[in-house]
Amino acid sequence: MLLARHKRKGFLHRIVTGDEKWIRYHNPNKRKSWGSPGHASTLTAKPNIHGKKLMLFIWWDQLGVVYYELLKSNEAITEALYRTQLMRLSRALKEKRTHSYSRHDKIILLHNNARSHVAPIKTYLETLK
Repeated sequence: MLLARHKRKGFLHRIVTGDEKWIRYHNPNKRKSWGSPGHASTLTAKPNIHGKKLMLFIWWDQLGVVYYELLKSNEAITEALYRTQLMRLSRALKEKRTHSYSRHDKIILLHNNARSHVAPIKTYLETLK
């Protein structure tokens, strides 16, 4: 049904989707020690295999990445932060995808229903049009 609709009037170019992902920026190499046959191996402590990580928020459409943001390590996603990111995404869309704003089509935002993405955000999206 969606493909038939797309053939009548294309809409896939209007979809912008986003997601968040933990990424590692410090991933220590594991060290192996080899010993001669008959000699006892030495014990070494394991390095921190989890490393340090940051939260990446990224939005893209069929042409590629529109906007991304890395959160600070002590920062958590809140309604206010998500609202700010949506405002920045809106600006990035106006700059990078001018063809979407020159037409009368609206952007279709596809995002998950995490707590910070629901009810109050719907009214904010209406103000962004």
